[in-house]
Amino acid sequence: MNIKSYQADLLLVFVALSWGLTFALVKDAVEQMPVYAFLFWRFGSAFVLLAIASYAYWRRLNMATLWAGMLLGVLNFGAYAFQTFGLTLATSSAVAFITGLFVVMTPLLAWLFFRKTISKNVIAGVGLSMIGLWFLTGGKPLGMGLGEIYSLICALLFSLHLLFTDRFVKRYSVILLVTIQFATVTLLSAAMGILHDGTLKADWHNGEFLVALVITVVFATVFAFWVQSSMQRFTTPTKAALIFTIEPLSAAVFGYLYAGEALSLMQVCGGLLIVVGVVFAELMTLKNA
Repeated sequence: MNIKSYQADLLLVFVALSWGLTFALVKDAVEQMPVYAFLFWRFGSAFVLLAIASYAYWRRLNMATLWAGMLLGVLNFGAYAFQTFGLTLATSSAVAFITGLFVVMTPLLAWLFFRKTISKNVIAGVGLSMIGLWFLTGGKPLGMGLGEIYSLICALLFSLHLLFTDRFVKRYSVILLVTIQFATVTLLSAAMGILHDGTLKADWHNGEFLVALVITVVFATVFAFWVQSSMQRFTTPTKAALIFTIEPLSAAVFGYLYAGEALSLMQVCGGLLIVVGVVFAELMTLKNA
């Protein structure tokens, strides 16, 4: 695949935007149905689509690919479960902002697990992005309620998922990794839905559920995870984490347009600082290449 670094980064920007757009939609959906049931139908539908698309690749499946995909699936399930429960207890904007904290966790975890060095330009980009996130939260600490704590755990798991995806996509088939991930999330959601809620039923007459399901399955799951897994071969996990800080910005904008969550001048400035952090890290990386 002849992909240049800037092309990979641009596609990851679209992924960040698609994820950001789903916060308010998912919040509406899970206010009317159990969290695990929603995750089951979201990732189950995505698995069916990818299982059909990846049919020709299944003969390449081996135990190493299976275990790698399952590990990514466990991390993914945990991240989305904590995030979705967070959405039932906090505003979509707050959850999005706290989820964005994984940007500062990624280089730290990369150093902790893989002993990767952290360059000065990346540190500066992370710093600008974190200042932006601080402004986006209104320039004051968020009250750490249960919803915020769930979102913080979600950020940690997303950071780990990003790092391990970076390692695995260079060794195994991308489409098999993503398909196995979705299968793992589906099975875990089914098990937890039955044990925790006693049901996996969905209200197929509910328009908000159907809209949230279609958008999250097609754009925020199948498209987003395939692009993320594919394009991370052509960029670094830290740069990808910086790009993903666009996610809370798009979530805030959509929250304003869709749910009427007003943005203050300070929050707008925070969003611009996030973008500046991403651009700075990218320009410095190109300059030093």
